[in-house]
Amino acid sequence: MLLVSSLVACTPGSAPTGPADLDSRYNDEQPALSGDGRFLAFVSNRDGSRGILMYDLRQRQFVNLPRLNRRDAIAESPSLSYTGRYIVYVASDRARPEIELYDRATQQVQVLTAGYRGWFRHPSISPDGRYIVFETGIRGQWDLELLDRGPNIELDSPDFARSRPSP
Repeated sequence: MLLVSSLVACTPGSAPTGPADLDSRYNDEQPALSGDGRFLAFVSNRDGSRGILMYDLRQRQFVNLPRLNRRDAIAESPSLSYTGRYIVYVASDRARPEIELYDRATQQVQVLTAGYRGWFRHPSISPDGRYIVFETGIRGQWDLELLDRGPNIELDSPDFARSRPSP
């Protein structure tokens, strides 16, 4: 089955929630799909500022993301974990961008690159949410860096995988 839809926006104001169509007249770009194919995250200027929106393809409605988009920061380059619980992205609210992680379950934002030197771009999160890879310009060229969030985080996995015992 092939699903084709163009992404464009409706009216200025707050980010859309509830049943909605993806079509709009605003700029929508940098799409990312969750591993299970249910959620679509993308960067848009639908609400009057540049931010990340998430759309539930099954329910055909936008997902509320409290505390993700701030008026004083530009968010871009989203990447989703398997079920879309975790969103990793670049946020620029000062002179230098940071890699941030948003947890939809707790509605909390965590800065992952605090204390890092250099520039960052194009983050990508592993399906389980443990690893984040991104480009860094620390050495004067673009290199890859892998960040391990550690073994004690709550992994993002389908419900059926959580109920099975580990081998």
